[in-house]
Amino acid sequence: MDFTRIDELRIKLKEMRPLNEAELKRRRDEFIIENTYNSNAIEGNTLSLRETALILQEGITIAEKPIREHLEAIGHRDAFAYVISIADKDTELTERVIKKIHSLVLMNDAENKGVYRGVPVTIIGAAHTPPQPFLVPIQMEELIRGYEDMKKEKHIIEAIAEFHLRFEGVHPFIDGNGRTGRLILNLELIKSGLLPVNIKFADRRKYYDCFDRYYSGGHTPDTLAQLIAGYEIEELERYIKILER
Repeated sequence: MDFTRIDELRIKLKEMRPLNEAELKRRRDEFIIENTYNSNAIEGNTLSLRETALILQEGITIAEKPIREHLEAIGHRDAFAYVISIADKDTELTERVIKKIHSLVLMNDAENKGVYRGVPVTIIGAAHTPPQPFLVPIQMEELIRGYEDMKKEKHIIEAIAEFHLRFEGVHPFIDGNGRTGRLILNLELIKSGLLPVNIKFADRRKYYDCFDRYYSGGHTPDTLAQLIAGYEIEELERYIKILER
């Protein structure tokens, strides 16, 4: 898989004058709203993009939508803000960081936020069964340690894709794994000098297919790496055009 275009765009972006603080905040706020909508929608949240924006920007309550969905939007926004704050410091990815992200995502579940699951789970229709609960801490430790080797051996996009596929396979939490995993994916992209990507609700079938191919086709992350790469090129080209103006 050729990631030359991404590497070229990453170098070009690094050499350009950055947006000023106000411009950067506006762009980030817009991205977080769109990302919150898409990531939550993938998991079944019924808020529209407009409703998500009203909740996050104006603090408006959508009368016909459950409070749980409002809290999912707020929790995801807060988790993304945390991701940005630690990405700027190049924080090492640890279990503590992952649990912190999850605790923000699952802000409405005091019992389970930031806590590995204690019960077996199955993912309906998936080609893989997550491990028994007693294996979760062991497999998470192995995954994080193995990720350091992945980053040395693979292009960062491939390493991030493989980490994401394996993280979701472990399914360490009782709920919020998808949202947490996609936030970790973006944390690692930002840390590597790339832009966060927005895996769109409209592309959810392509996204789910990446997991089926990984777990039934030899554990190669190529399909997800290609999907992430496409999103990344799109974001980099758009951002560079803004700077060139």
